[in-house]
Amino acid sequence: MYKCVFFSLLFMSLQSAGQKLAKYDSTMKIGKAGYKVTCLNKSLESNIFNIRPIGFKSEAREVNLELKGRVQGAEVDDFNNDGFPDLVVYIIDKENRINIFSVTSKNNESLDPIYFPDIFNDMQLSKGYRGKDEFKLVEGVLFRKFPIYDADTAIKTPTNKVRQIMYRVVVGDQGYLKFKSFKNFDLTIQ
Repeated sequence: MYKCVFFSLLFMSLQSAGQKLAKYDSTMKIGKAGYKVTCLNKSLESNIFNIRPIGFKSEAREVNLELKGRVQGAEVDDFNNDGFPDLVVYIIDKENRINIFSVTSKNNESLDPIYFPDIFNDMQLSKGYRGKDEFKLVEGVLFRKFPIYDADTAIKTPTNKVRQIMYRVVVGDQGYLKFKSFKNFDLTIQ
């Protein structure tokens, strides 16, 4: 009887510990300004995701969004070279694809979104794409890397190649900021 109770309590504590490990909570700054990003990451179906500006003027409001996926990570940089911190958040969905959510600081007074293009809107870049992305932000340039698959959808293993795409933030047609690919190449891995 005691063993049964002990193992039940152990199982419940391990289960709750697993949920706590899934939570994403990070604070990132450039100088005195930045962002606190939190998400409970309980389910791939529904999560509340929060971005709280830090060191901004009082007019800046925090952002709360419901998302389908889990926050995998976030990075801060100055994408548009205006001296204010901008944020990119990596959100993984149930298809194991990473989606990008990004905001820019408007003079540390408010936040504006930065649009990230869907890879399937570009036939060249999406050829052989099936997710499993890796992203890294380096000095304002967002690097994306993923394994390339053959066109035959029955093949479950990738080829021995990966595609790397580099994105910069540019001003779009209607004055909004967006990521735009400016360089890409395929690499053979050993």
